[in-house]
Amino acid sequence: MNRRRRVTIAITAVCALTVLAGPAHAAPVPAPTPGAGAQQPRRSLEEVRAEIEALYRQASSATDAYNLAEERAKKQSAEIAKLSQAIVDGRERIAGLKRRAGAAARAQYRNGGIPEEAKLVLTDDPRLFLEGVDRLAQGQKATRDLLAELRRGQEDLETYTRDASVEWARLEANRVRQAETKKLITQKIAAAERLESQLEAAERERLRHLERQAQMDAQAAWLASGALKETSRSASAQGAEAIGFAMAQVGKPYVWGTEGPDAYDCSGLTQRAWGAAGRGIPRTSQEQWRLLPRVAIRDMRAGDLIVYFGDASHVGMYIGDGMMVHAPRPGRHITVAGAGSMPILGVVRPDR
Repeated sequence: MNRRRRVTIAITAVCALTVLAGPAHAAPVPAPTPGAGAQQPRRSLEEVRAEIEALYRQASSATDAYNLAEERAKKQSAEIAKLSQAIVDGRERIAGLKRRAGAAARAQYRNGGIPEEAKLVLTDDPRLFLEGVDRLAQGQKATRDLLAELRRGQEDLETYTRDASVEWARLEANRVRQAETKKLITQKIAAAERLESQLEAAERERLRHLERQAQMDAQAAWLASGALKETSRSASAQGAEAIGFAMAQVGKPYVWGTEGPDAYDCSGLTQRAWGAAGRGIPRTSQEQWRLLPRVAIRDMRAGDLIVYFGDASHVGMYIGDGMMVHAPRPGRHITVAGAGSMPILGVVRPDR
């Protein structure tokens, strides 16, 4: 074997070892090689599925934070508008009080500038004297009241102005948080989409199959636990209306931060559904879990909201027979799924 051939073989061997020693990637999943374990591609694709699911879960938690900040910003904007109107009203009130004070001063000038006290002393008529005493007392009281009202008006105006400044600062802080959260959501969703896009078409189909299989397995385990043994209660009248609205949205896309009419995120769907039934509920899944009355799973009835995961980052509406309707995640559409297809945190009832 000549020297050149030996060098070529050595370089080829080094390259092969370098490839084998390099870091493993979850996506795309490599085609199985002869002699490789048959389960290796499935495990790798399962890792991809788990990573994508984790990214979407993180995006969902961030979406809740974004929605909450947006809701608070709206409330603060309304409060600022009220304070601004109060400032305008306060200024008009002070201007009116000043006009009254000016009118009193002009009236005194027209009387020759002689104080009422002096006029009272100079009169010889007892009846006029008594009338003058009464007018003097009334005038002094009116002056005191006018000055006190003017002082209160100025104090109120200063308070409104301070409160408005505080609200503006809070609103701006919320806007900053919204921008940061929006950026985080976009990054997480983009990372998940990038992972999925690196897969071949057949692998993407297998990924969806794994996703459905994981949900079916979780649902089967939940049903086998006897969780629904006592759950056969019908929806209330309002609950039936809410279910009707939610079911009419099936097939529409999930879009984070939206609440209809063409797309929804998970809590946007439940909020609008119950709003259509005449019951206002909080905007986010975390606030729905925190503020709405809770019921035990065994007491669950159609129309109740099922909150998922330890951080209450997802919510769906129970429709009976162990099923729920929900907006799953970006890239998916509003659909009916098993109520136990995800880890249940608890159940809340908007019309309790």
